Amino acid sequence: MPVTIWYAPEFKRDYKKLPDEVKEALKARGLLFQGHPFHPLLKTHKLAGALDGVFAFTVDFRHRVLFRFMGKDVVMLLRVGDHSVYRRR
Repeated sequence: MPVTIWYAPEFKRDYKKLPDEVKEALKARGLLFQGHPFHPLLKTHKLAGALDGVFAFTVDFRHRVLFRFMGKDVVMLLRVGDHSVYRRR
């Protein structure tokens, strides 16, 4: 089931700061995510604590995307970046 993706303003700001090679990797992972948000390659996982209700998926070894389900087939991408995105929220 494909999901509709919305982008938070913080995600857009984070994206602009990424190196070009990470942007390319994110585009590829984004297509995979849109078709199957829990595909094993994405290593999608639910966060806890201050980020309860937020999920993350892996772009590459260093970079993650934080997102929240807004409905059954709608997600909001919240942040993208290295592991510091877990603290910056």
